[in-house]
Amino acid sequence: MPKYLSVNPFEEVSVKTENEQRPNTPRYIRKEGTCRVLFRHVPEEWMLFVTDIFTTLVEIRWRVMFLIFALSYILSWLFFGILFFIIALVHGDVRDHNNDPCVFEVRSFTASFLFSLETQTTIGYGFRGMSENCMIAIIIVTIQDVISCFIDTFVIGIVVAKMASARKRAQTVGFSNRAVINLRDGFLCLSWRIGDFRRHHMVEGSACAQILRTTVHTTGKVDVTYEDLSLQQKDIILITPTTVYHRIESGSPLYKMSLEDLRKADFELLVSFTYTDDSTGMLHQTRTSYTTDEILWGHLFQEMIRVTNKHYKVDYNLFNNTAKVLVPLNSAEEYEKRKIEKEEQKQLRLLARASPRHSPRGSPRPSSRSPQQSHPENRLNPPIVLVELMGDNQQEPNVPTTEGGNQHTETLTVPKDSTIAE
Repeated sequence: MPKYLSVNPFEEVSVKTENEQRPNTPRYIRKEGTCRVLFRHVPEEWMLFVTDIFTTLVEIRWRVMFLIFALSYILSWLFFGILFFIIALVHGDVRDHNNDPCVFEVRSFTASFLFSLETQTTIGYGFRGMSENCMIAIIIVTIQDVISCFIDTFVIGIVVAKMASARKRAQTVGFSNRAVINLRDGFLCLSWRIGDFRRHHMVEGSACAQILRTTVHTTGKVDVTYEDLSLQQKDIILITPTTVYHRIESGSPLYKMSLEDLRKADFELLVSFTYTDDSTGMLHQTRTSYTTDEILWGHLFQEMIRVTNKHYKVDYNLFNNTAKVLVPLNSAEEYEKRKIEKEEQKQLRLLARASPRHSPRGSPRPSSRSPQQSHPENRLNPPIVLVELMGDNQQEPNVPTTEGGNQHTETLTVPKDSTIAE
């Protein structure tokens, strides 16, 4: 097992890898949330844009939209001005000024263009106006009025939709510049911060996170894979800035990844927050990404909420600030193994203290008092044996008894053998 180390909160954390320098792979999603994807050779691309013209105009830039709308008005004025000039030529109003005209004071192209502009914008200066001499001119004026109503409605709708675009609201909901890895409830956790910069908050929101890996084969084939990260608090009511965290446990793509492995890895953390605005009721989504260099190991977000008697004060100057904390450099798998080993050793020590001590043979524990230290009256002395040789005709002597209870004397009489020489 590798050596168990920890991050010192007062020193810089730097890991040197033996591998070669990683390729400079472009980000899949930029920090502001836009995708770095370019589509080429889309079949019938222009037809798709024209079919969904409303979405196309909402997504284009403001300067392009203003140019299109200005051209729509100018070209419509010019088109109907040409029609009115043709009518004046055919009716003879340009050549004969004494003729009853189809349109009063329209005897040149400039006058016809001005009449078209005044008709569509409903200015009505009082010099030029319709007459009852030409029915075709009355029909053209009617058509121009209807088309002008469509143009006005379309322009106003596009402008309002573009101003109320979800992208603008998404810019008021931001993510922290960095993601951090620290200990939370005894587990290594990957976390980042989400905050709403507006006073009017959203109704509800849901956070999501994925790890994107891009693999480029020698044949030129590119594989893009996604791995979902389980979040501990997915549904959020974003009233105050909230830290969303992913617990690095068994089943997580980061479970076997240490600090050194993180610096060698080549992946991108994609995070998003989908929510409903309480002012408009519209659904919005804010997203960003973190590369491995933007994930700080051994850091913790600083507290930015202060509670007073009247308010909860949020200091957004601390939104991206982090502080170093003590975190193991090993992977979450090795950290949990070491934690389990410590728990087992602790349980063994507790069991050893609770169980009684036994001798190897299972004999009872001897008394602390030695036999010599016992009371002399209760002590039993060893018996005394006297041996005498007796003849065949000799009577057995009487054995005297001692009055002392502690001394016991016995006499053993052995018959004398005649074969034994004296």
